[in-house]
Amino acid sequence: MDAVRHLPDDRRTAWIVAAVLGAVALTLRLWGIGYPRDLVFDEAYYPPEARELLTWGHEYNRGYSFIVHPPLGKWLIAAGEQVFGYTSFGWRFPSAVAGSIAVVVLFRLARRLSGSTLVGLFAGVLLLVDGFAFTLARVGLLDVFLQVFVLGAVACLVVDRDVVRARVRAAPQVGGAGFRLGPRGWRIAAGVLFGCACAVKWSGVWFLAFFAVLALFWDRAAWWEAGVPRPTRTAARRGLPGALWALAALPVLTYLASFTGWFLGETSQGRAWAQQNPGTAFPWIPGPLRSLWHEHAQWLTFHSGLSSPHPWESGPWSWLVDGRPILMWNPQGIVDDRGEQVVRYILMVGTPTLWLAFVPAVVWLCWRIVARRDPAAVPVAVGIAAGWLTWFVNLDRTMFIFYMAPVVPFFVLAVALVLQDVVGPRDAGPLRRQAGLVAACGYVGIVAATFVFFWPVLTGQPLSHAEWLQRMWFPSWF
Repeated sequence: MDAVRHLPDDRRTAWIVAAVLGAVALTLRLWGIGYPRDLVFDEAYYPPEARELLTWGHEYNRGYSFIVHPPLGKWLIAAGEQVFGYTSFGWRFPSAVAGSIAVVVLFRLARRLSGSTLVGLFAGVLLLVDGFAFTLARVGLLDVFLQVFVLGAVACLVVDRDVVRARVRAAPQVGGAGFRLGPRGWRIAAGVLFGCACAVKWSGVWFLAFFAVLALFWDRAAWWEAGVPRPTRTAARRGLPGALWALAALPVLTYLASFTGWFLGETSQGRAWAQQNPGTAFPWIPGPLRSLWHEHAQWLTFHSGLSSPHPWESGPWSWLVDGRPILMWNPQGIVDDRGEQVVRYILMVGTPTLWLAFVPAVVWLCWRIVARRDPAAVPVAVGIAAGWLTWFVNLDRTMFIFYMAPVVPFFVLAVALVLQDVVGPRDAGPLRRQAGLVAACGYVGIVAATFVFFWPVLTGQPLSHAEWLQRMWFPSWF
């Protein structure tokens, strides 16, 4: 099988589809986004800290460790507050934009991996109507920014893969040692985006590490296909120096740049640590960098030892089946004109008819890799490993389902690849293709209908107790 699928010849149509998906996603995510006006769940931390960034350029130094994430995500929330004020709409607007961009990027990525605009459409629509992604894009939390940066970085690396292979194939004579590939703008863009992901939350580093390795294997495969006698050595010589810059140094520089306000602030948290501890190791390193290193050590200790019980905590196994979603908001004591209880519930829950397909889709994904050596399945599997399996490293820490944010698009990609097989290959008979298309579109329609059914508990609409119970499919959702 060809290692790189050719893109379909419908570029104009594909961009129109992408624009429509983005517009619909943004409209849905902005609809009533200012409600409730209260801070919900962990909005208690990030919108206030974003306002502090606008005021001082760094988070207020409280004297106790609640500032435990890098600042980029909070700067993005601050952008909304700067434009729309310190209001619920202001601190949630950037999330809606990021979540909508993620839908468009996933469509483009799925189209490139599969060589099918239809499969890209499946992926984009499924993410658009996923209740988890929808709710995540309507609150002022950090994880939606992590999602879009990771997805954008992976998409750039996939484009870089295709560009490199096209250049190697087009070369009239490759030679035994290959040739210089020159600047690789898409790989540089991926490095910047990976650095941005890490500057939102540290879990972005897993995606950087996993996909940096995969990118080197892609380089090797390009030289191997060209008939180079020693593709590993050629990939190391021609690709590794640039990779060290684009996927190691550049992400670090991008990450450090996000702390500009912290460096400039005289009272930012931990900024004066090196001055207060002059006898520490490596005195030749500038004091601000040593202070930042110590601050990160404090954060690492906090995250590694985070084990406080929480009513909505959950483990990685349960995430795959919507085992324990998060109740974001549920005011008590609301009654209607007749004195009957009114329930307003905002539940961060994935659309069940989509999420219950994740495990079967991953099994099918593994089959495509083993039996077909499918190049489309490999980056999807790597993304799932980076964003889900790595949470099993420390099962003792307190975890929540929104940690799934950056990996959900890869699970959706796995489902989209299953739907590609349901539709069938292009050379299948017309009856087979029509039946498969009806089945695949029917499934997407069921997921969309489920999303509509759950809309009230995703947006806090008033429900009677009976209507609310109809949407609580599992006891763990209470």
